[in-house]
Amino acid sequence: MSKTIAVNAGSSTVKFKLFDMPSEEVVAEGLIERIGLEMGHAKIKYGDGQVHDEQTPFKDHGVAVEYLLKQLTALKIVESFDEITAVGHRIVAGGEYFKDSAVIDDKVMEEIDALADYAPLHNPAELLGIKAFKKVLPNAFAVAVFDTSFHASMPKMNALYSLPYDWYEKYGARKYGAHGTSHRYVAQRAAKLLGKPLEDLNLITCHIGAGASITAIKGGKSYDTSMGFSPLAGITMATRSGDVDPSLVNFMEHKLNISSDEMVDILNHKSGLLGISGVSSDMRDVQAAAQKGNDQAQLALDIFENRVVRYIGSYMAELGHTDAIVFTAGVGENDVEFRQAIADQLKNFGLGVDPEKNNVRGVERDISSADATVKVLLIPTNEELMIVHDIERLKAAAK
Repeated sequence: MSKTIAVNAGSSTVKFKLFDMPSEEVVAEGLIERIGLEMGHAKIKYGDGQVHDEQTPFKDHGVAVEYLLKQLTALKIVESFDEITAVGHRIVAGGEYFKDSAVIDDKVMEEIDALADYAPLHNPAELLGIKAFKKVLPNAFAVAVFDTSFHASMPKMNALYSLPYDWYEKYGARKYGAHGTSHRYVAQRAAKLLGKPLEDLNLITCHIGAGASITAIKGGKSYDTSMGFSPLAGITMATRSGDVDPSLVNFMEHKLNISSDEMVDILNHKSGLLGISGVSSDMRDVQAAAQKGNDQAQLALDIFENRVVRYIGSYMAELGHTDAIVFTAGVGENDVEFRQAIADQLKNFGLGVDPEKNNVRGVERDISSADATVKVLLIPTNEELMIVHDIERLKAAAK
């Protein structure tokens, strides 16, 4: 029986699931997190409830992928790499090149590399992952699944900035969004939970992790999304600033006597929760510091929640009618207090969370209160399964 591995690299994580095919049974899954921090963490679940759990530093995504591949054989999850016949990679930025997933060849890798400026925290790391897997699995059918392709359906009034139009025509200056694979998956699951066709629903999906984005979905298609030309825009994130007045950026470049490249690095790597709190980029660390009375950490949490509320509220106005708000990804799936706080701040918009239903982590369910007129759903994302489905679709098309 052949196996397919789906690889989902975030800005500070590498998740994977190994599937038996064609049954789509998950035979192993894992997460390497806190990549680039002083100490990383790897956890792999496999076999009959077996778990490999290790604390070790991961300098970058290339090191994390090499570690993962070694563990697959060391733990006897696979006897030989020949068992893995397909690899799917989640790629953030597809730019104007990719309106759909693509079979990976040299040209596709060159184009992923050329799009590095669109997603500087992701595309270079994901390309390292592609090359690492190709080195060990040269004959596997490899597919790139682009987060931006889901947002290709956005109307121009939401996709374009108020800038000279020829910038879009000549240079592709527009909003591309990200996390499309996740938003696409949870939207489909939301339709199942609500018992309605996806095309009949208006949803706001909140992918809240180290990277975070909020998407308005109208009739099953992306209508607007918080991330922009790159994943730097939108709400406050772990190390990314989210929306900032461009004039302030220029002002600070002069004050600090730094280049625009150095400023972009600061906005991507030294801002967000890390920059405001001065404690950490990890939400759990910031929350712990706030509980000990750290005012900057508490301010970081307040700003984070404020930006989420601001985007949800604006999208509810844009959609006109909203059937459900969906929380997913690391913080969205696991932070009980965060979900409650967001719903409480939007109670005048018809949101309500039942504290008992909400008191779970990573369990798919309707967590709405009885009086809520807008449903609140907790749906763990499964980008890996979406990747597997795209692999099979492209395999069939290649025959």
